[in-house]
Amino acid sequence: MTSLSAVFDRAKAENRAALIGYLPAGFPDVPASISLMQTMVESGVDIIEVGLPYSDPLMDGPVIQHAAATALAAGATTDDVLKAVGAVHEAGAAAVVMSYWNPIERYGVGRFAQAMSQVGGQGLITPDLTPEEAGEWQNASAQHDLDRIFLVAPSSTPARISVIVNATSGFVYAASVMGVTGARNSVSGHAHGLVARIRESTQLPICVGLGVSTGAQANEIAAYADGVIVGSAFVRAITQAADFKEATSAVASLSRELATGVRRRNEEPEALR
Repeated sequence: MTSLSAVFDRAKAENRAALIGYLPAGFPDVPASISLMQTMVESGVDIIEVGLPYSDPLMDGPVIQHAAATALAAGATTDDVLKAVGAVHEAGAAAVVMSYWNPIERYGVGRFAQAMSQVGGQGLITPDLTPEEAGEWQNASAQHDLDRIFLVAPSSTPARISVIVNATSGFVYAASVMGVTGARNSVSGHAHGLVARIRESTQLPICVGLGVSTGAQANEIAAYADGVIVGSAFVRAITQAADFKEATSAVASLSRELATGVRRRNEEPEALR
């Protein structure tokens, strides 16, 4: 099993940030999504966030909302998400699930934790679950040795950050902007300061997400964060592709560009300026 700590230790030894890529299971369909995740791993992505499609994704922008709706319309289920997690694990990368809490409750918290462990999953990112409401998940994840990844927002106070990181394991998800997900032309100015504030409260790896879409942006964030999270840019590359072959090529190309970015922390290559 490829643990999250092993991924971050390896990245640190190579003087780089870890690259984390998100894709909803079942988009554009289940077999295609699994194949595309495997392509991401083969092209340099260290950790895959397997998205669990949900009908009311309040934190997600239009790109990911459309992908989730497409997956749901095609019949994607939580079992399909777990199948994707297993495929990522078999491909040699660490896999976590990104999900709103309602689908996990419906599936069964203990049942989900057990199934995740059985397929080699490492943990769960819960954007709408607070530590105060996570008692059942705390117990189930501890029983099955899964990481609990909570989000810190730019508006979080020092006291709130302390509460969040004390409930977190694996890594801290630093949401660099307020609002919904989506690729942006520049990295939020809040990101660097947010990471610095989080570091005052924890020694866990800190990963920055929301808005990263290019190797240059990955390079910028890798200078101060332990991980760079990319989601909408991958989904958009697939959406804009004419067919599955083109989508695979686009995902591989973007993965390699981002992987190059996170591996150049102490220099500013001309190609990334």
